[in-house]
Amino acid sequence: MKQQTLILLKPDAVQKRFCGKVISRFEDAGFTIRGCKMIRLSKEVLKDHYAHIADKPFYPEVEEFMGSVPIIALVLEGKDVVAKVRDMLGVTDSRKAAPGTLRAEFGVDQMVNVAHASDSPETAEKEVKRFFKENELFSY
Repeated sequence: MKQQTLILLKPDAVQKRFCGKVISRFEDAGFTIRGCKMIRLSKEVLKDHYAHIADKPFYPEVEEFMGSVPIIALVLEGKDVVAKVRDMLGVTDSRKAAPGTLRAEFGVDQMVNVAHASDSPETAEKEVKRFFKENELFSY
């Protein structure tokens, strides 16, 4: 079944200039880019996006990191894209990610880990709407 998922290429990917390599891997896996833009995340958007951890003691560090430089937001579409992209990324903590995954190759730790990816089709639907207006998603 075709799905969409949100990907946020994090500040480490932007600063270390490997966004193209990551996007290329997604395209090589057969996923279609439906939306793509570079944005600076506001504190309000970050609090909304990370509401599930906003009360944790480490949240200010996440907010500072994610707001430090503009990030690249993508909407990918494909068959079972949510699960497949998460498999391609590897586990959240890059130090524990399996060889061959994007986080094992490019990540550093639990926060500096290449990208955020939606964790379920339901979450993906909400996250895509948080970051993209309808007229910013394209079919071709």
